[in-house]
Amino acid sequence: MLGMCRGRRKFLAASLALLFVPALTWLYLSAGNYQVKPLPLSPMAPESPTVSAGVALEMRVREMEEENRALRRQLNQSLRGPAHRPSHGQHGNQSRTYSTEEGTGDSEGLRSWTQGNNSDCSQHPAVDKCETIHVAIVCAGYNASRDVVTLVKSGFQCLSEVSWIPNKHYSGIYGLMKLVLTKTLPPALERVIVLDTDITFATDIAELWAVFHKFKGQQVLGLVENQSDWYLGNLWKNHRPWPALGRGFNTGVILLLLDRLRKLKWEQMWRLTAERELMSMLSTSLADQDIFNAVIKQNPFLVYQLPCFWNVQLSDHTRSEKCYKDVSDLKVIHWNSPKKLRVKNKHVEFFRNLYLTFLEYDGNLLRRELFGCPSEVDLNSENLQKKLSELDEDDPCYEFRRERFTVHRTHLYFLHYEYEPSADNTDVTLVAQLSMDRLQMLEAICKHWEGPISLALYLSDAEAQQFLRYAQGSEVLMGRRNVGYHIVYKEGQFYPVNLLRNVAMKHVNTPYMFLSDIDFLPMYGLYEYLRKSVVQLDMANTKKALIVPAFETLRYRLSFPKSKAELLSQLDMGTLFTFRYHVWTKGHAPTNFAKWRTATTPYKVEWEADFEPYVVVRRDCPEYDRRFVGFGWNKVAHIMELDAQEYEFVVLPNAYMIHMPHAPSFDITKFRSNKQYRICLKTLKEEFQQNMSRRYGFAALKYMTAENNS
Repeated sequence: MLGMCRGRRKFLAASLALLFVPALTWLYLSAGNYQVKPLPLSPMAPESPTVSAGVALEMRVREMEEENRALRRQLNQSLRGPAHRPSHGQHGNQSRTYSTEEGTGDSEGLRSWTQGNNSDCSQHPAVDKCETIHVAIVCAGYNASRDVVTLVKSGFQCLSEVSWIPNKHYSGIYGLMKLVLTKTLPPALERVIVLDTDITFATDIAELWAVFHKFKGQQVLGLVENQSDWYLGNLWKNHRPWPALGRGFNTGVILLLLDRLRKLKWEQMWRLTAERELMSMLSTSLADQDIFNAVIKQNPFLVYQLPCFWNVQLSDHTRSEKCYKDVSDLKVIHWNSPKKLRVKNKHVEFFRNLYLTFLEYDGNLLRRELFGCPSEVDLNSENLQKKLSELDEDDPCYEFRRERFTVHRTHLYFLHYEYEPSADNTDVTLVAQLSMDRLQMLEAICKHWEGPISLALYLSDAEAQQFLRYAQGSEVLMGRRNVGYHIVYKEGQFYPVNLLRNVAMKHVNTPYMFLSDIDFLPMYGLYEYLRKSVVQLDMANTKKALIVPAFETLRYRLSFPKSKAELLSQLDMGTLFTFRYHVWTKGHAPTNFAKWRTATTPYKVEWEADFEPYVVVRRDCPEYDRRFVGFGWNKVAHIMELDAQEYEFVVLPNAYMIHMPHAPSFDITKFRSNKQYRICLKTLKEEFQQNMSRRYGFAALKYMTAENNS
């Protein structure tokens, strides 16, 4: 890539743990899981220091006075040799004053300050093919959770510990979390590469991992010098930065030797430094970076200085252009300006194109293991492989059967989401799934349904970015915070309709859900009507499926009926029809539209073969059967399951939804034109019915009988 020396490997052998919560995404490779209490984050609203904050901080320091004395004694014992540190009151950053007695015992520490930027891949200590590279990334909020996906593609909880530190940086409290990685990450983890989410790799990350072998003595931090004059204090009048050695160091890319840091009692070290400096500085301006630099100012022997091309910083006041003669020299690009891709730089177009390449890169290409490398036993993976091995590859329906076992990459809550539970426990979430060709329906649905919505979108990596741009450009969509968008990335030849429905259902936060389709517009006021209906029909204590009668129009421009009376008028005039009456009457005939026309109270209907109404159910209802993909029987099987579990079907007399016209989907076209497709669907139906008989016994025989008679 870009004509640079590349590492010996193209793929990163790593286990990836990705935890998304509403305010914090915590991602690291080959690391454990931790529960994090989500906190609200306003990244564009920096917090200014106040008098009350200063008083609280002073009280905090006084309370810890005794503890700090003990910590200092421990810290002094842990550092070998005499350490001549600069005066605590000295904030001049122009000189680098340190003693070789503090360093590595040889000249490596001194050479690391002045080493050139040229690297020879042949000089790098070899990274074993099967060695696991550990990467830790702290990112806050929904935007960062998207950025980190691009970062990973290009390269391949402890909040209370820092919550007391006032921070003016837009990253908020999460910008300080790198300080506690020695405590947060698993104790057995010895080294880790720590990255900001706004990083783009232009080389193999294995090259960076190999730099760990160059650490000597007490060097525990690998950092690139800051490429602006921020820590020199001359950017503007009265600019007073935190103490740092010269220009200081940027913490967008950090190599951490965790085992050595723990032995040096890193937590006590940074905490004592932070408490002392905050007495005069009151808050941090650049979050963890300020505290790292203050610690390094006192203990320069901790640092191994990385060549500048490992963190080319595109900040507003950057001097990074002096770091390289040609863009082919670069290895890591750091978009550390709030302007991100709009930053001013003579090479920004090249940098932007590189970033966009990875942004839309097919992440499925990275989902494979290194052959010949041992891996930890994964029971889920073993069970999956066993099930796949039991399939007959010569079976004409093999691809259908295999699809149900496909594990899709999923990005939950792709956009910002907020939900406040209702006090009366009657809330209803609209559930639907869609692909890129139905995106235009989102705004209309949001106008018709004011309640929470859970959507599963089946998209490629490139389409996910198109959706993001579409959503960000829509006032309607950006005005809604109670819509959960969950991206399921494309893989395989079939549209996994029931998997998508299950993903959307799984992330419903309300007691009830309205199982709809993206092509339908609910009547105005349906949300409030359903909330009243679940109370009226005692849904909390009974197993009911409330049917919302479905209609359709063939007109792309429809004067949407505002009442049942208007709908009946349009039905009589031929503007509206009962849904699929002309091609699939059985699907909705049991709703009994003739009775619905005059009904004023809910009425019960019985299950019949091929019945597939749109229903409101409790959140604990059965999932959809994943064997049904593409077109055919995906909803029918679910309604049959509800009937087998003795759900009562009740039609709502004053509710309706209208299907809007669109071009036929690719899957229905395959169904109509491909005989083998129809044969396989029939086979899957029969197998499903047999499974029902085994699970529900004699009561399920009616489904096979009804199918034979239909």
